[in-house]
Amino acid sequence: MKKKVKDIKSMKDFEVLVINKSRFIIGLLLSLILLVILFFFDVSIVRAVAQSRVAYLDYFFISVGFASNIFIMFFFLTSLFLWKDYKRRWILPLWLSGFFSIIFSYVIKVIVVRPRPFQGGFISVLSIAFNFMKNNFYTWNFSFPSFQAMFVFSALPILSRQYKKFKYIWLIFACLVAFSRVYFGVHYLSDILAGAIIGYLIGLMLVWVEQREEIGLKLMKKLKFMR
Repeated sequence: MKKKVKDIKSMKDFEVLVINKSRFIIGLLLSLILLVILFFFDVSIVRAVAQSRVAYLDYFFISVGFASNIFIMFFFLTSLFLWKDYKRRWILPLWLSGFFSIIFSYVIKVIVVRPRPFQGGFISVLSIAFNFMKNNFYTWNFSFPSFQAMFVFSALPILSRQYKKFKYIWLIFACLVAFSRVYFGVHYLSDILAGAIIGYLIGLMLVWVEQREEIGLKLMKKLKFMR
């Protein structure tokens, strides 16, 4: 009887795994198809967004931009996982997701060499944003992909595993951060979608590695941050 119950549970777990994997593959394929389509409409979309700018949205997205500062997000997310002992193992995967986002974003930008919308002369950059963030735009000179989108979405798989309710709040925040780049005129919509896809895959891979190798768990125990 126990063996039969165990076999049924194993079968259900297998079915859930297959369903989740199928959904992931379908979702990824649809996202990639959408990414290709967006390339043909990028200029029209960024122009439409620029024409919709109003003062209160300017200041709203500026606030989102400040909140998405890499150091602020690192501090907030690290503090979130430091809060409970058993969650601290995920700090290393979280940091690695940010590190790989920086590396992959820079490498792809240099390879693709896509000018930003305002550099291409399609629209003007939001002046108030440019005054605050122009050094960042010059450092990350190319448009594709969006580093900010990659960074915020790389944390989503880790948050999804440990903070199932908070992940929805973070998803909304991540979408606002990503869209703010289009609103400012410094990215196309395809830039942020590509950044979101790559970032999410980075986070997903690090979740898989941590589950398999327990690198973060071993490190935290070695440093005596976990019991």
